[in-house]
Amino acid sequence: RVQLVESGGGSVQAGGSLRLSCAVFGATDSTDCMSWFRQAPGKEREGVAARVPDGSTTYYTDSVKGRFTLSQDNAKNTLYLQMNSLKPEDTAMYFCAARFTCSAYNRGGPLSAYEYGYWGQGTQVTVSS
Repeated sequence: RVQLVESGGGSVQAGGSLRLSCAVFGATDSTDCMSWFRQAPGKEREGVAARVPDGSTTYYTDSVKGRFTLSQDNAKNTLYLQMNSLKPEDTAMYFCAARFTCSAYNRGGPLSAYEYGYWGQGTQVTVSS
């Protein structure tokens, strides 16, 4: 069974930075296609950043391009999301997600929640103005 555990959330002022971590426990074939999502109160879950298994491509939603960076340490089985120049609109619960396998996307693509079967419990990010 795969378990994802996020950490690193907190409260920061606008313009600040945070680095989220997602530790992966259990055997999985999908470490090359993991992602970060976020969900603000009253809004749908939104794909933020997704790594695809070609080894070189990461997708970002438009609102975070140039500010957020997804990275991964395979030796530590950990996924990261470096968030810089944070804005109040980045306030949300952030989740990491993994697919069952890194097969072809057929449920909306790398930033679609329907592609992912494993989810962490989330870590809260609050950005004040």
